Amino acid sequence: MISTTVIMSALELGFIYALVALALFLSFRVLNIADMTTDGAFTLGCAVSATLAVAGHPLLALPSAMLAGACAGFVTAFLQTRLNIPSILAGIITNTGLYTVNLAVMGFSSNVNMLRNPTLFTLVQPWLGAFYKLIPAAVLTCLVGTLLVLFLRTRLGLSVRATGDNPDMVRASSINTGFTITVGLCLANSMTALSGAVLAQYQKTADINLGTGMVIIGLASLIIGETLMPKGKPWMKALGAILGSILYRFIIAIALRLDLPSECLKLISAVIVALAIGLPAIKSAVKPATKGGKA
Repeated sequence: MISTTVIMSALELGFIYALVALALFLSFRVLNIADMTTDGAFTLGCAVSATLAVAGHPLLALPSAMLAGACAGFVTAFLQTRLNIPSILAGIITNTGLYTVNLAVMGFSSNVNMLRNPTLFTLVQPWLGAFYKLIPAAVLTCLVGTLLVLFLRTRLGLSVRATGDNPDMVRASSINTGFTITVGLCLANSMTALSGAVLAQYQKTADINLGTGMVIIGLASLIIGETLMPKGKPWMKALGAILGSILYRFIIAIALRLDLPSECLKLISAVIVALAIGLPAIKSAVKPATKGGKA
């Protein structure tokens, strides 16, 4: 039996991690780029948020984390578009360098504690009561998702979408694909960093290893969302990413209730992603076998 506390926690974390799913929707699905900066950008958001919260600026920490994440995305885009480094390798290089940057932001400490400092959630607790964590996380994620969908409808957003669909056609239309890729990666990593910033204040702690495996978690949420919303307009896909993140957290909550070791959660995430991505191949392999059996 899942308690109310577990349900609330799954919803809260689902909305927070949905920002990563939205970021991967933009980079992985719209731009068609496997951005490996995600892990480092998430930790960067945690580090910036915790450092500023300890300094007494929990609200300023959120836009600051987004700006820091955008800078990380810019570096990845620069490596890819200016130095012609493959996108996956560019993300790995940036992610590797961010480890030292994140340590420096946290004062070369592996973690930062905010137990005695106000956070976004403690500031609104007197007005929201028991929902002081759920409502801010839900409102923030829905707002970001709405802004992302509205951006994709603009001329620049359409250019970003076209770059992912057919970069050669975009170049033939005199559109700078390097610029659209840079804009897309900056926005994606700013959303990832925002997710890390909110999570750090949610947990009242930031750790250098918080971003480990974030790509897998985000992809799992995104692919689950695509199963729920297989076709549709960008707003439906963005909604699917959010719902997928929430459903993923419920899957994790159920796994924990079944007394599975917490060390197995990364493996569960990897299996979910592998099965979801390989589902079309599994279906095509099963159908001929089924027909052969009937014959």
